[in-house]
Amino acid sequence: MAGAALELWQVAKRFQGVVAVDCVSLAAAPGRVTGLIGPNGSGKTTTMNMITGLYPTDAGHIRLDGVDIARLAPHRVAALGVARTFQNIRLLAGESTLHNVMLGAHRHQSARLLDVLLGLPAVKRSEARETARCEALIDLVGISHLRDSAVGGLSYGDRRRVEIARALATRPRLLLLDEPAAGMNFAEKRALADLVVAIRDMGITVLLIEHDIEFVAQVSDHIVVLNFGREIAAGPPEEVRRMPSVIEAYLGTEDA
Repeated sequence: MAGAALELWQVAKRFQGVVAVDCVSLAAAPGRVTGLIGPNGSGKTTTMNMITGLYPTDAGHIRLDGVDIARLAPHRVAALGVARTFQNIRLLAGESTLHNVMLGAHRHQSARLLDVLLGLPAVKRSEARETARCEALIDLVGISHLRDSAVGGLSYGDRRRVEIARALATRPRLLLLDEPAAGMNFAEKRALADLVVAIRDMGITVLLIEHDIEFVAQVSDHIVVLNFGREIAAGPPEEVRRMPSVIEAYLGTEDA
């Protein structure tokens, strides 16, 4: 499935009079990684929540391949091929890696309940295909040896990979990653960078929120910087890193 073109135009969100996102515009192109960075409280996750339908916009437009999705419910946004991960990992701790990833493939299984209960051959063949596809995704993210392990006992970095594999199981055209490298060591970040590039090379559009500027610069084709809910810079990674406004607002406040 080809990646989707995402466009935000003058998007705004307020919470009880507090402006969280103030007239933000950005574009994420198919087959590219767009980084969205900024200090804590700059509006990054709020922007992602509006894209996925968790928050309705107060102003502006969010278009996916030209279709405005700004006020669609989350399940309708997901049905258009939008998947995401979260800052706080959301997995079934007592279930296996494979089971968690299979949950992402659930909406693509169209068998009727009666056919499932009867155990019809067509249903079994469909289940086998989805299982094989999810196993391939587990291999893609580098944790095939953890296929049958309960995710509650996995390392933080491995649980992040399970969450990404589950998101990929939905067959996304747009993948939103909310601080996927948080809590990872250097080796884990390097492996994650390779994975993000591999996802991009699959043609999927990637929007990445991350605090680690080195990680963002390594994997992104384009970076947008937010501060106090407003866009303060945008451009290629090396160009953005040198901008005084970015150094002041983000790079110089890494403890923010």
